[in-house]
Amino acid sequence: MAEAGTLLTVWIKPARGEPMAAVDSAELLADSGLVGNSDLGGDRQVTILSVERWRDVEADLGRTVEPSSRRANLFVDGVELVGTTGRTLQVGDARIEIRGETRPCFQMDVEVEGLQNALDADWRGGAYGVVLGDAVVSVGDAVSWE
Repeated sequence: MAEAGTLLTVWIKPARGEPMAAVDSAELLADSGLVGNSDLGGDRQVTILSVERWRDVEADLGRTVEPSSRRANLFVDGVELVGTTGRTLQVGDARIEIRGETRPCFQMDVEVEGLQNALDADWRGGAYGVVLGDAVVSVGDAVSWE
């Protein structure tokens, strides 16, 4: 049986340094990314964070932390992202080819003291990928591996 999960949250980054905006749904464009997101094109068109790894981050920090502080686009539950480079993630009707692990940078400590270090192990910073076809994703969509 294939691993299946749920899309819990969708965030758009309207501009560099601006707060992430939670939305109910977002349009994804092939070879571009999320409509309205400041990061378009390249290999990091969409960033994905798992709730399971986020719980590990919070345990390391010893407190609850708002997941939007990671500045990812999609927050998923029930799907393991570790070591998935080259695989295709299905989120609702969207297909995202995983290109690698999202490594934490110094900006994470600007958001939350100690966050960069807490995100360092086990793909806790999530994964990034490219959009393979135009689609709309919505909170509550099924998430699974092709």
